[in-house]
Amino acid sequence: MQIDINVIKALHIIFVVSWFAGLFYIVRLFIYSQEAKEMEEPKKSILVDQLVIMQKKLWWIITTPAMVLSVIFGIWMLVINPAFLKMPWMHLKLTFVVFLLIYHFYCQKIMFDIVKGVCRWKSNQLRLWNELATLFLVAIVFLVVLKNTLNWVYGTLGFFGVALSLMVAIQLYKKVRAKSK
Repeated sequence: MQIDINVIKALHIIFVVSWFAGLFYIVRLFIYSQEAKEMEEPKKSILVDQLVIMQKKLWWIITTPAMVLSVIFGIWMLVINPAFLKMPWMHLKLTFVVFLLIYHFYCQKIMFDIVKGVCRWKSNQLRLWNELATLFLVAIVFLVVLKNTLNWVYGTLGFFGVALSLMVAIQLYKKVRAKSK
């Protein structure tokens, strides 16, 4: 029995969406953990302990399995259709995927550091770190959808435009948050 490539593609997309959802949420939990450390006891201990439990469950039950299955179904599609490996857009997409995998495992390191109580990231730094996953998502989706029709000049400008917009939005959020305290 041969599985239709569209089924494999659909499963790949489902697990990529799940993977990104986990990556976006885990960093939010890191931010909350770092902000909880600034609270007074007993609130501090209660929140930090609960957030660590949430991080572990999210990481090991959703995010990491989704990453593994995304990679498996992605490789399966390449095995079925190896011609994709000759296309320049696929090389660039796979480069972004490698960076996304590095991002994933660095998030795991941050989680381990939080559990040990040695994470030195500030909440504002983690907010910026969170936006890096957004940039990977934008780059990968545009590459896959536009493939060889993508004008690289506009693509590069758009990528940096999104990055700049995210940084401006974070700074505005920071100012609004500071005023509300």
